[in-house]
Amino acid sequence: QVQLVESGGGLVQPGGSLRLSCAASGLLGDVVCFGWFRQAPGKEREGVSCISSSDDSTYYADSVKGRFTISRDKAKKTMYLQMNSLKPEDTGVYYCAASEEMCSLKYYYFRSWGKGTQVTVSS
Repeated sequence: QVQLVESGGGLVQPGGSLRLSCAASGLLGDVVCFGWFRQAPGKEREGVSCISSSDDSTYYADSVKGRFTISRDKAKKTMYLQMNSLKPEDTGVYYCAASEEMCSLKYYYFRSWGKGTQVTVSS
């Protein structure tokens, strides 16, 4: 069992920045990838970014490339998502997730999920 807890969401103006954190605990030995997903009201959950456990390779959705940066601190068992130049369309609930299968932006590869943190980008 893997437990994930997100934090760092909030209300920010367009062009602003936020850093999300995801604290992981439990049986992490089989996890091959950690990812961030988001879901806006009335829309499907979409992959934002993910990072490989083995070599820290990173992957990003086209919509966030150049603006978001994923990273992790192995010692603290924490993953981060630095979000810059935020846009209203970045609004949604952000979830962190862990996969024991592969690193992908497809949600169905991820079995463990946090409860999410709300990000609202609005003036």
